[in-house]
Amino acid sequence: MDIRGFCQCWKWQVVCSFLLCSWGWVSGQLRYSIVEESEAGTLVGNVAQDLGIKRAELSQRRIHLRSEKYQRYFSVNQANGGLVVKDRIDRESLCGSSPSCLLQIEVVAENPVELFTLEIEILDINDNSPSFISNDHNIEITEAFTTPGAQFELEIAQDLDVGVNGVSQYTLNTNPYFSLIVRMERSSPQLILEKVLDREEKQEHHLILTAIDGGEPARSGTCRITIVVLDINDNPPVFNQSVYKISIRENLPLNTVILTLNATDQDDGANGEIQYIFGSHTSESAKAIFDLNQHSGDIFLIGTVDFEDMNFHELAIRAVDKGLPKLIGNCLVQVEIEDVNDNPPEISFLSTKTNIPENAQMGTVVGFISVTDKDSGKNGEVKLNVSPKIPFKIRLNKNRYSLVTDGNLDREETPQYTIELTASDLGSPPLYSKTSVTLEVSDINDNAPVFTQSTYNAFIKENSDPGTLLCTVSATDLDEGVNSDLVYSIVESQIDGSSVSSFVYIHSNDGNIYAQRSFDYEQIQVLQITIKVEDSGSPQLSSTVPRIYLHSGYE
Repeated sequence: MDIRGFCQCWKWQVVCSFLLCSWGWVSGQLRYSIVEESEAGTLVGNVAQDLGIKRAELSQRRIHLRSEKYQRYFSVNQANGGLVVKDRIDRESLCGSSPSCLLQIEVVAENPVELFTLEIEILDINDNSPSFISNDHNIEITEAFTTPGAQFELEIAQDLDVGVNGVSQYTLNTNPYFSLIVRMERSSPQLILEKVLDREEKQEHHLILTAIDGGEPARSGTCRITIVVLDINDNPPVFNQSVYKISIRENLPLNTVILTLNATDQDDGANGEIQYIFGSHTSESAKAIFDLNQHSGDIFLIGTVDFEDMNFHELAIRAVDKGLPKLIGNCLVQVEIEDVNDNPPEISFLSTKTNIPENAQMGTVVGFISVTDKDSGKNGEVKLNVSPKIPFKIRLNKNRYSLVTDGNLDREETPQYTIELTASDLGSPPLYSKTSVTLEVSDINDNAPVFTQSTYNAFIKENSDPGTLLCTVSATDLDEGVNSDLVYSIVESQIDGSSVSSFVYIHSNDGNIYAQRSFDYEQIQVLQITIKVEDSGSPQLSSTVPRIYLHSGYE
């Protein structure tokens, strides 16, 4: 019997809508679709092409997946930018029986750093057959009293597949006593009595219930139904409500009673004694959290109620009397879970930079920050703050945080920053989380060398040998590395028509000044020279000491 109407077939598709501008990514969303169980190497889509990244730029941009959760299933081909299947994808293990299986994956492109979000929809294939919790189902029906048209609820079949691949119809083997209908609102098969049963004529009826899915080709599963014909117990238990709707807060203590059911039976004796049990429609996951006292009707907790795991449960409860045959009353208990603020925000910082140059402009992006909170409502709304009195701030753009510079950096003053990020939710009381980011400030050549003295005086006897050390000059540079490697030189000038370099020379690395010739006091008493020092940065910076006096004296 069909339980689905018209179903639209899905085709493999790639949905890609975005806007690119000359200054980079503005807005957009990549979305791909792929069927589960696709072979390794199957192309999902070309991420680089869809993001507008040219093939020639691929090696520089180094596109890779950021989402560790899904890296085992997908990878990016660095040669062509294609997103391909890496490992077996089982939709049911990823998304269970959810109608939609949509994976959120983040892609990082470097040089410059950009973060993109793409969605991959995993499409179902018909790789699971319908099955029943039990292969055998017994129903006891009273002879004579049960009239044609009476309905008996049967166990529904489970199918891990979804959509058209899920359970589509039920069939029953042909027999003169029973037929089958399906209650569309709950996809529940119902057994219909077509003629009065006579226990003396036949004590048992054996039926086969078959569940068939809508896949291509279709799969099926069966359940054996045994109808036991017994004597009269003419009043089933009746609940005071057919549906109970209650709300409870998550994290309630174990053994807390959340509801006491009440069913009545007009019969006397064993026919009016009631036991409460879970119906077949109650999921195993619900039974791991809730239990039922068979005698009192108390529903109580045996497991942790977690809003973030599941915020709604439905319990099918049966009230069964002790008559022969047993009669059953049914009700539904719908439990809504209310959120409490039990999850602190989670902070994730992404940056491919380990340092930032000290001449970085205001607003330079240092890294991206992701803040999530598993709670809902105000409990899941988050504020993000950065430690005060530092030249950095948080910038929010389209629900994405970034850490940017907010002042001038000076490596010589502060070579390293430890930035503390604090996230707090709006719950009551609020929950907090913190993380620290360490950032090195890299040097630029912004300091010229400086001589330790503005004037140097040296004395030398006349007729001293060439190569005699006259004096040593010294300079310092606040920069580091190559920007502080110093080179000394003599500024060219003329002395009595001769080049100053014919009188003295300087060692470029240590600043030692030596005589090039012997000095004659009668010709030169004082030799004034200018020394230049420059660093090895780019561009080079320099300074001079214009007054170095070399005094010659009598031998």
